[in-house]
Amino acid sequence: MIEPELLLQGYRLGVFPMAMDDNAIEWFSPDPRAILPLEDFHVPHALQRVLRKGIFQIKIDNRFGEVIRACAKREDTWINPEIVESYERLHEIGYAHSVETWSTGKLAGGLYGVAIGGAFFGESMFHRERDASKIALVALVEHLRAKKFALLDTQWLTPHLRQFGAIEISRNHYLRLLARAVELPRKF
Repeated sequence: MIEPELLLQGYRLGVFPMAMDDNAIEWFSPDPRAILPLEDFHVPHALQRVLRKGIFQIKIDNRFGEVIRACAKREDTWINPEIVESYERLHEIGYAHSVETWSTGKLAGGLYGVAIGGAFFGESMFHRERDASKIALVALVEHLRAKKFALLDTQWLTPHLRQFGAIEISRNHYLRLLARAVELPRKF
């Protein structure tokens, strides 16, 4: 297990761990770094229709362990048992959180990440039903806005995140934003 203090210090410095194919843990600090500016978050029109239908119920921190394990089952996963154990410990002490979408009483999708001060570090997401992880992302952004968070770190830019307004910034710019965000007195 990666000790919680080491994980938290890494996030504060702009680095995060990933398990490699050989199960070794390596630390990353991408340059450029992807963030999702909370003030510029965009919900695609098709997803707005899904939201209006009210298909999914949102829960926060209801089944963290189930969420991270579902993320670990993805084909392209970097989440091994050591990562699962490490983040479950972070969840137990109040730093790692899950946003979940539920449908007919079952977990349909979700995401998890780490909150330090006014920064949230998105780690992974999954879905069992169409649009479930996207709805979880919308719910996360609404939650972060309501709690006055300043930074949503998505690590790398993907086409999936770009549709919501994610952008790339230089590592130096990111580190300046991060330094301010982690000092904000915010609670997830």
